[in-house]
Amino acid sequence: MLLAGDIGGTNTRLAIFSSEAGPRAPLAQQGFLSARYPSLETILREFLQQTPFPVDRVCLGVAGPVTGGRVSAVNLSWAVDSQQLQQALAFSSVTLLNDLEAIAWGVSLLQPDELFVLNPGEPVAGGVMAVIAPGTGLGEAFLTWDGSRYRPHASEGGHTDFGPSDEMQMGLLRYLLQKRDHVSYEWVCSGVGLPHIYAYLKESGYAPEPDWLAHRLAGAADPTPIIVQAALDPQRPNELCVATLRTFVSILGAEAGNLALKVLATGGVYVGGGIPPRILAALTEDQRFMRAFLNKGRLTNLLARIPVQVILHPRIALLGAARYGLETLG
Repeated sequence: MLLAGDIGGTNTRLAIFSSEAGPRAPLAQQGFLSARYPSLETILREFLQQTPFPVDRVCLGVAGPVTGGRVSAVNLSWAVDSQQLQQALAFSSVTLLNDLEAIAWGVSLLQPDELFVLNPGEPVAGGVMAVIAPGTGLGEAFLTWDGSRYRPHASEGGHTDFGPSDEMQMGLLRYLLQKRDHVSYEWVCSGVGLPHIYAYLKESGYAPEPDWLAHRLAGAADPTPIIVQAALDPQRPNELCVATLRTFVSILGAEAGNLALKVLATGGVYVGGGIPPRILAALTEDQRFMRAFLNKGRLTNLLARIPVQVILHPRIALLGAARYGLETLG
């Protein structure tokens, strides 16, 4: 039995898989709110107490750079150590993957109805594929063809310097540089980043903040869902929130295009994470995402041939971690 996990800044998802049933058929699964627990070990113990299946191997996708079997989760206070978990819980092996590497392992298992096409493109057989995923943070990864299958590679590209592409975004960068020394793409293109865009637009006088929205935001532990809901409200979309979401989409499209150029992703770009499936209307509105993706000067025509698809599978990182564990750990 394999225990696979997707360990994120907001949610931790665990499931048990068998070689016979495969990675698309978990025998048991459960979700946890990560911040409510002092450590991953605590979550694992609680989950194992609730399942009758004996587990010996573990494969976990964790949001953060994995070095020497250890990772400090970027948007959590935890440090996850594979050796410590193996000894504390008596597993035969514990393997840690970067969460975007885990997503990349799951890409080839996706069915057509688990993808939303933003640009059909013309995929090149064996071409590099890229993954960009805004959730709590912003993750990036890529896959290369080794002659027999695709090999995922982790990246921390979401922490590279944010590069504004218009006057408003330049103002956003100047605003954030007054508050911190380094402004990354994650700081403006993730669940963490959406409130920063909103705060800038509000403080710059783009539009007034209504009392009902101010009240809801003041009482929220996480303002991001409120901003997104107010932007997409079909009855009364809020102007500030609409502008926030549109800015987010433009920045995401631009960075997806940057990633596609950096790895020459002729095999396609996959947009994952928890946010994109919830904002498909905003991604397709006025071709905003793809216009930003394609706005690369002389290489626009190259990018136009690259397929771009949103991952709709709600457990793609868990699926990928399970695939890696079942195929690689034996």
